[in-house]
Amino acid sequence: MSENNREGKRTARARLQEERRRQESKAKRLRLLTVLGVVVAVLAIAAVVGVLVSNRGGGDNSASDKPVATPKGTIGEGRLVIPVGRADAKAALTVYEDFRCPACGQFEKAFHGTIARLEDQGRLRTEYHLVAFIDNNLGGSGSKNAANAAACAQDAGAFREYHDVLYANQPPETQDAFGNKDTLIRLAQRVPALKGNKAFEACVDNGTYDGWVKKSQNAFNKSGYTSTPTILLNGENLNADQQNPLTPQRLEQKVDALQKKAPSPTGS
Repeated sequence: MSENNREGKRTARARLQEERRRQESKAKRLRLLTVLGVVVAVLAIAAVVGVLVSNRGGGDNSASDKPVATPKGTIGEGRLVIPVGRADAKAALTVYEDFRCPACGQFEKAFHGTIARLEDQGRLRTEYHLVAFIDNNLGGSGSKNAANAAACAQDAGAFREYHDVLYANQPPETQDAFGNKDTLIRLAQRVPALKGNKAFEACVDNGTYDGWVKKSQNAFNKSGYTSTPTILLNGENLNADQQNPLTPQRLEQKVDALQKKAPSPTGS
């Protein structure tokens, strides 16, 4: 074989090797571009999903832009008060309460009979502010769910009766029994107007007034009061005098004294 032939073969082999390297390099670039394309597509999809989730789950933020459902017959600023008793009663008892609060339960046990009698006699109107104080402190949802259920009972004209049933069956504050909506509905069967009431049950299940309860809690946070129950009579804080604590007898005496005064309170 001549020297020229050997050189020609080496050159051809070199060209083939070079061409093979170029093809391999091109294939690597294509694979890299394909991988990068997939990554970009995944990131783009993730970004879109993130926006959708953010917009949908804006949950509280989006809900805060919507009107808050308000129970029937509520009064006062923001319609956050559930009134019981005659609107023209000269004495107005303001009660900030939480259905999980043991001190609220003790207040109800001691004062329930007196308050109900004064209401029935037209001498007292009670104005209830329902809050979720214990939920915020201990976690859970019993305060909120019970307050929502009581607001649902207000729609059915059975707030006072259901209010009394909840306190008569109040669990220890560390047991979030009222967080179970089935429990709230079961207890409602003891109130004639709520027994088998599908509208009430749907209201409880759907948390129709959860936003209203949150609004009431926010108002309580801004009120300057720091505990439940907070009890006011025509604006006088009845919790303030720790040396001379309130009794049912003293409450009735104060209500009697207000009967001689005018005009009637306009609500809180």
